[in-house]
Amino acid sequence: MKVTGSMPQSGGVLLLTKAKLFSDQLLAREMASFQSLHIHPPESRPNRMEWSKMERWLQQRCEEVHPGYGSEGNLRVLGYQWRALRFNDDTRQSTTKVMLTCRENKPELVHLMQQPHCLAVPYLKSMVSAGLTSVASCNFDIISTLQGKKNMRILCIGHGGGSLPLFLASKIQGAIVDVVEIDPLVISASIRAMGFPAFSLMTKSGHRAIAKPDIIDQVMWKGIHERICLHEADAEEFITNITNLYDMIFVDAYDGNDVFPHKLWNPDSPFLKSLKTCLHPKHGTVVVNLHSDSDVLNHDGSVPSESEQILPMGKYVSQVCRAYKDTLLETRSSCEEKTGSGIAYTVQVPWTCNTSLVVCRGFGRDNQYLNRNLVVNTLISKSLELEHVMDLPFSCLEYIKGGFILVD
Repeated sequence: MKVTGSMPQSGGVLLLTKAKLFSDQLLAREMASFQSLHIHPPESRPNRMEWSKMERWLQQRCEEVHPGYGSEGNLRVLGYQWRALRFNDDTRQSTTKVMLTCRENKPELVHLMQQPHCLAVPYLKSMVSAGLTSVASCNFDIISTLQGKKNMRILCIGHGGGSLPLFLASKIQGAIVDVVEIDPLVISASIRAMGFPAFSLMTKSGHRAIAKPDIIDQVMWKGIHERICLHEADAEEFITNITNLYDMIFVDAYDGNDVFPHKLWNPDSPFLKSLKTCLHPKHGTVVVNLHSDSDVLNHDGSVPSESEQILPMGKYVSQVCRAYKDTLLETRSSCEEKTGSGIAYTVQVPWTCNTSLVVCRGFGRDNQYLNRNLVVNTLISKSLELEHVMDLPFSCLEYIKGGFILVD
């Protein structure tokens, strides 16, 4: 992404020393555009050796993408910022790490790049750990997918700053990621202020909003942006009108009031019925972020009683879990014979009031994984394998073992 602003011409050292001042001015202008959204930039200053390595990598990429482009001046790293997207003082929508760069001879043009390998909040690490570990336990060829030899269709419902789809597309070379976000303001903020690739944005007709990425996007994203499609749409309308078959679906769709819309977990809704048809029958896996707090309203707007607010498996969370399991695995009530295969489970997210729900088809076919210990041991084994082959910057195991509960 490219943002214009005023900054005096300067040498390399002076350019870097002015980074904080300029980025603050840039941020103030962006905040004025988003009104109800607040972006807070606590500073992050990696070792200057890392800056030099990144600058060399950027220059190498410039020569690969467009030989001779470096004659316009080397790309310099101005700095890094953590940016949090908020609707209000209580609700943090998303947190991302953003790198600011510019060319030496064009310091007035600042390029923002969200760091794709960085998941800042624990619940996203939990969703990724539990989801990928589960699908890898279903005889899905995760190695070929990681290497780009096989495609993996992923749907992300809810966008925020975009760190989840960026992480998946950067770590999984075969990933093709659709992202659905209903709020155009969130989409605009993610691109203009949080460094999400603008080329990913789609039109209502399903075409790229930008016909061709510019050179700087090709340099920074190295093809990642071409495997992400960001749709401005209502999740229910989107999923009822698609024909894609997805290997994984991530649902993180809380609104600005911290409400998970009832239509996204109502077992009789078109959303869940359509979700069932577009999920791969053999290994399809859905991961849902749930807030395990006690101030959740009933879907009719009434306040739950104190006894109903016992979470993470109180009335609200257990209803969501049951709806997803029964619909996606085609199970009936506990007094009847189960008609589908697969498992559903929840894990408590460390350090937060979040719960990750995982519903996985294929995991447990032929009833070999109905025992809780077998499920946990299989997930632990796969999590250790994934940490190694994906070179993850966090421990999958840490997000698998905490508060594991099979959904009955």
